[in-house]
Amino acid sequence: MRIATYNVEWFNSLFDDGGHLLEDDRWSGRQDVKRGEQLAALGVVFTAMDADAVMVIEAPDDNRRRDTVLALETFAHKYGLRARKAILGFRNDTQQEIALLYNPDVLEAVHDPRGHETGKKGSADAPRVDGVFRWDVDVDADPDLITFSKPPLELELTVKETGRRLLMIGVHAKSKAPHGARSPDEIMRVAIQNRRKQMAQCIWLRQRIEQHLADGDSLIVLGDFNDGPGLDEYEYLFGRSGVEVVLGEAGAVKLHDPHARMALTRRVGPSPVTARFYIAPEKRYLQVLLDYVMLSEDLCALGPKWRIWHPFDDPVCYRTPELREALLTASDHFPVSVDLAL
Repeated sequence: MRIATYNVEWFNSLFDDGGHLLEDDRWSGRQDVKRGEQLAALGVVFTAMDADAVMVIEAPDDNRRRDTVLALETFAHKYGLRARKAILGFRNDTQQEIALLYNPDVLEAVHDPRGHETGKKGSADAPRVDGVFRWDVDVDADPDLITFSKPPLELELTVKETGRRLLMIGVHAKSKAPHGARSPDEIMRVAIQNRRKQMAQCIWLRQRIEQHLADGDSLIVLGDFNDGPGLDEYEYLFGRSGVEVVLGEAGAVKLHDPHARMALTRRVGPSPVTARFYIAPEKRYLQVLLDYVMLSEDLCALGPKWRIWHPFDDPVCYRTPELREALLTASDHFPVSVDLAL
């Protein structure tokens, strides 16, 4: 069984309010890419992955006028995907939902949020992800009130053939980029605030993970963490990255992702990357590791095989021109998949 995560840049702009595909020559949300071009490229990528389940990060918007599930299922039908049924958890206000596309022939999926609801005062004990988390991120004896702008998608999956039960958490953590800041001092202040919020979200998520691991659950945590070891200088303010917190620190039961491990142990030299952004002032591309598929130890015992669908670093992707170009056109992130014998 293949399980993947894929951040699709501005997937929302490719659908009208009725969930129909906008296969035309008008500009998409991606720089210099037409809507029809991006849709065709996404069709190639999803078809090549042929996954049983894809955690779609930045999925189409869900509100009174738009329907995430309808849009994703229309897309899946158009391109004949096996993963053709969609499920959404708590909607958000960013036009970037977190949703799962899965194959209903082999999997059953149920939205399974854990934790208790909170009021505005919040809770420090792993509240439900649409609530408020109280955590003193800056160690000033005054707890911060943390919310998820994009609440993680918590699911219970059942493998139909074997009856095996899995828990899955799809994540799109807070971006650390200082959007809207202008002066150097403001950029630094906003960047530190965002880093604190991102770290608190990861601590909140880790609390939930520890509950699952203590219960012996088979767990997959996947998505875009907007973070990784050594990614920016503000990491030194906290002593570690948010990804390290989610994976599990010294003495804790850990989740495993080989790409994260490589980045943690190789601070100098090449490391895996899952996203590629153009830096206009410098006229170059920045490549970073932001997307992960983390597994609990019992799933690691099944001999999983991870893959980053990178157009240049993956030999098969590179030697397949149609797929290579589609990956570059479809999004600024590349899919990450894991094959598991479930």
